[in-house]
Amino acid sequence: MNNLHYKSLLEIGRLIQSREITSVEVTTALLARIDTLDKTLHSYFHLMRESALKQAAEADSEIASGTLRGPLHGVPIALKDLIWTKDAPTSHGMIIHKDHYPAEDSTVVERFRAAGAVIMGKLTQTESAFADHHPEITRPTNPWGSALWTGVSSSGSGVATAAGLCYGAIGTDTGGSIRFPSNANGLTGIKPTWSRVTRHGACELAASLDHIGPMARSAADAAAMLQAIAGRDEKDPTSSSEPVPDYLALMTRGVSKLRIGLDKAWSLDQVDDDTRAALQSAIATLSELGATFVDITMPDTEQAAAEWSALCAVETALAHEDTYPAQKEKYGPGLAGLLDLGHQVTALEYQRLLLSRAALRGDISALFSKVDLVLAPATAFAGLTWDTMTRFGTNQALFNGVLRYTSAFDASGHPTITLPCGMTAAGAPIGFQLVAAHFAEATMIQGAWAYQQVTDWHKKHPAL
Repeated sequence: MNNLHYKSLLEIGRLIQSREITSVEVTTALLARIDTLDKTLHSYFHLMRESALKQAAEADSEIASGTLRGPLHGVPIALKDLIWTKDAPTSHGMIIHKDHYPAEDSTVVERFRAAGAVIMGKLTQTESAFADHHPEITRPTNPWGSALWTGVSSSGSGVATAAGLCYGAIGTDTGGSIRFPSNANGLTGIKPTWSRVTRHGACELAASLDHIGPMARSAADAAAMLQAIAGRDEKDPTSSSEPVPDYLALMTRGVSKLRIGLDKAWSLDQVDDDTRAALQSAIATLSELGATFVDITMPDTEQAAAEWSALCAVETALAHEDTYPAQKEKYGPGLAGLLDLGHQVTALEYQRLLLSRAALRGDISALFSKVDLVLAPATAFAGLTWDTMTRFGTNQALFNGVLRYTSAFDASGHPTITLPCGMTAAGAPIGFQLVAAHFAEATMIQGAWAYQQVTDWHKKHPAL
């Protein structure tokens, strides 16, 4: 079957569940592709070959007996290497934990197993899901071009999904780490409302900022993954009891009744030419589909970006108190710098940050009294390269342009969906975000699905 690896998650699921192809055949084909391509892409940190084939055989047996667990049954997916798996190591991108086997699966893994998904392995990430890969770990290569940034920290999740090495992956987002790699690799990624997906069994970067969500090749595929993992978990007291709607059933409602907020000065005037042109095209397409654009004024997200580092640092210092600074020599310089900052923030400074964060959350929430969605860039710059990103910490314009459109929605906990909307002349993907009110993931999926019915950016694949 041609291009088996690039079929959508839902399509390959239908083929497996109708017994036109077996899960074992699909899993074997992906393992062979990983063996061939991942020598240079480095997206997998740990490949769960034997257990994946075993899960695939179990799925085939169940399907043959008439037991169907849903759209993910028999479909190979993969996990960012901070999601606990008792049968595979969970390193959190850290040398100090490279041989750590958790005593239990995370709830997300339990829910994927209940849905019948086949877990292919653990995907490479940055150290502790912060900005840099540990110096002793080979960073993944963007399949669209080796010089291009992969986005962080869910770098392996982005690369593996874009390269056809899994049909979807789990990422996490604390400052933009589902959205950056989705944007950089031409994917559709959902950062759900904070608490929509349980964090039990996920290594922390910053507990109150961490979001777990799916990265896939379409809004429908990402929605199917979110459906499997969303909902209350008694093991995580911070998880929400809000009912989880049927995302796949609701996503086809169209956008003719949706009001989309647009701050033109914020979204269009502070981005580069390629990004602006792609965004203007996306706006025109959504308008043609019947969406109404409403002028809004965003709160100060540059202030939010500036405050994010210290907020994240304090929570990260707490998460690492057992090993830092006691084992500082085993930490990379980027993460160590964040932890040092976390130890330096005073109680008064931190309280001031918390009050500012609460105000930001209220200001963003107020926007949704007059709009259903907000349209935003994914970053201000198209085609970011690894070379450019070496200046991320020292170039204020670069720092602001990258974090201005992401970190505020981590601090406020609002859900976003990132999806492709263009390409640079050099062939780098460009994406945008739709942001929704708390727990209104169905609305943003609805908008993204409608857009993808009349565009084909999400169907483009790197030449490998």
